[in-house]
Amino acid sequence: MGKGQELYKKAKNLIPGGTMLLSKRPEMFLPDQWPSYFSKAKGCSVWDLEGNELIDMSIMGIGTNTLGYGNDKVDAAVFETVKKGNMSTLNCPEEVYLAEKLIEINPWADMVRFARSGGEANSIAVRIARAASGKDNVAICGYHGWHDWYLSANHNAGDDLSSHLLSGLNPNGVPKSLKNTAYPFNYNNFEELLSIVDTNNIGVIKMEVVRNFGPEDNFLQKVRELATKRNIVLIFDECTSGFRETFGGIHQKYGVEPDMAMYGKTLGNGYALTTVVGRKSVMEAAQNTFISSTFWTERIGPAAALATLEVMEETKSWEVITNVGNKMNQGWQKLADDHNLEIDISGIPSLSTYSFKSNRSIEYKTFITQEMLKKGYLASTNFYASTAHNEDNLNLYFEALNDVYMLIAACEKGDMKIQNLLKGPICHSGFKRLN
Repeated sequence: MGKGQELYKKAKNLIPGGTMLLSKRPEMFLPDQWPSYFSKAKGCSVWDLEGNELIDMSIMGIGTNTLGYGNDKVDAAVFETVKKGNMSTLNCPEEVYLAEKLIEINPWADMVRFARSGGEANSIAVRIARAASGKDNVAICGYHGWHDWYLSANHNAGDDLSSHLLSGLNPNGVPKSLKNTAYPFNYNNFEELLSIVDTNNIGVIKMEVVRNFGPEDNFLQKVRELATKRNIVLIFDECTSGFRETFGGIHQKYGVEPDMAMYGKTLGNGYALTTVVGRKSVMEAAQNTFISSTFWTERIGPAAALATLEVMEETKSWEVITNVGNKMNQGWQKLADDHNLEIDISGIPSLSTYSFKSNRSIEYKTFITQEMLKKGYLASTNFYASTAHNEDNLNLYFEALNDVYMLIAACEKGDMKIQNLLKGPICHSGFKRLN
C-alpha cells in the first residue's frame, strides 16, 4: 500500500506494538496491505497518505465521530478556543458549563469529574467507588480499559477477561498482589454475579449496560436491587454505548439508574473528553483520595463536548445513527440470504458487527477488507454509524459488497478456495504480540 505500509514498518521499530491503540493496528484489518495512516478526514471520508479518498464504512474513529469527521459546528468551537487560548494558570469555565449540562442529562446524578480517555474515566470511577464503599473488590462485566485494576482479573485463574471483548490480554507488569480483587461475571447471568457478591466482599459492581445483546429476565433491575440491598456502588460504563440510542446513557432505555456512569467516545466528536457522573453520596469520596491531572484542565475537550451535545440535541443524532445502523444490519442480512450464507449479527444498531457461521470466518472477514479497499472503502465486518452516512453511501457499499459475497459463497460451495483469493496474511483477532 505504498507510503502507509512503509511508515508502519518504521513505526513498529519506534513504537512498541506499532500503534497507540490495539483497535487501530493494521493487522486487525489487513496485514501488509492496510493504508495505516490518514492525511485528512471529513464527513465519512478518509484520505490516505497518497491522497486516495476512502469511504469509512468501518469504525469511524473507533466510534468517536457519530457526527461525522470534522463537524463544522464542533470544529468552529474548537478553533475559537485555540484562538482564545487552550491552557492557563486559571481553570476554564467550560468545565462548569459542561458539568451542568451532563447533570441535566442525567437527573439522578449530582456531580461530575472529567478526564481525556476512557481508561482514565474507568479508573477514576473505580477509585471513587472503592473509596465510597470502603471495600477493594470489584465485580466486572464488559470491557473497561487497560489499567491495573481491570487487567488484574487475568491473575485470578488465567484468561478470565477472554469473554469481555478481548482474549489474550497479558497481565505482565500488573502487581500480582491485585489477584482476586476484580471478578468478571457474564452478562445476563445474575446467579453468577450473586455468587461472586456472596463470597468475595464486593464493594463495587462495574458493567457495560449492553454490548452484543440486551438484558433478559429483568437482569439490569436485578443488578440494581442487589447493589442497593448490599450497599454496593453500581457503575455503568457508557463510554461506548452513551448517546447512541438516547440523549445520554443507554440505561435510560431500560429504566435503571446507576450510582455512577462514564461517557466517552461520542462526547467530543473526536476531541478528547471523557466524564464520570454520579450521585453526590458517592462522588464526594473523591475528596478522600487523590485524583488529579494537568491535562484534564485543558479547554478544547469541554468546548468540543458542549458543541457536540448541542448538535446532537438539534439533530437527534441518536435517532439518525440508529436508523442508519438498522439499514446496515438489514442490508447485511439480505446479502447473506441472497447468497445462501449464514451470518450472526450482534450489537446495538449504530455499533454492530457480524460473523460468518463458517470455520473460514476470519479468512472471509480479511477478504472483505481486502476487496472493499480496492473498491474505495474502509470496511470489515463491523460498522459504527454516523450522521454523515447517507442513503447513497449505503447503496453503493452494498453494491460493492455483493460482488465480494458472491466469491465467498463460491468458496463455501467448494467451487473456489479462499486461500487462493487472499493476497496476504489473515487479520488478527484478540491481542497478539507483534514480531
